[in-house]
Amino acid sequence: MEMILQIIVFIITFSVMEFMAWFTHKYVMHGFLWKLHEDHHKKDHNSWFERNDTFFIFYAIVSISCFYTWSIGAFYLGLAIGLGILAYGLAYFIVHDIFIHQRFKLFRNINNKYAKAVRRAHKIHHKHVGKEKGECFGMLAIPWKYFKN
Repeated sequence: MEMILQIIVFIITFSVMEFMAWFTHKYVMHGFLWKLHEDHHKKDHNSWFERNDTFFIFYAIVSISCFYTWSIGAFYLGLAIGLGILAYGLAYFIVHDIFIHQRFKLFRNINNKYAKAVRRAHKIHHKHVGKEKGECFGMLAIPWKYFKN
C-alpha cells in the first residue's frame, strides 16, 4: 500500500507540474522576471545558453530539497514529489528544448498529429517577441485547434 501511495503522489506531482509550468510561464516569465525569459523569444545572444535557462534551477532546488528532506526522514512523501518534479523537468527538457527548439539535433523526423500540434502551438507562442500576449500551453494540454491534418 505504501508503494501505491508513492506512485499516486508521483503521478499527481507530475500532473501538477504541468499547471506550474503554465502558471510560471504566464505570470513569472512573462511577468516580473521577463528580463530572464526575454532572450528565449529574442535571440540577442550568440551563446548556446540563455538567461532563460536559469528557471530550471528553481525547480531543481525544490526537487533536491524534497529528496533531502525524505533522506533524513523529515518528509515521508519527499521522494515521490522530488521524483515527480524531476520527471516533469526531464520530459519538459526533451519536448521543449530538444524536440521543439532542436538544441540537440534529435527527434527531427517525428511528424505525427500530436507532434505537429505541439510545434504549431509553440510557434504561435513565439510569434510574440514581447512580454505581452505570452499565450502558452502546457506540453500535454495542447488545444484541439492545433490538431490539423
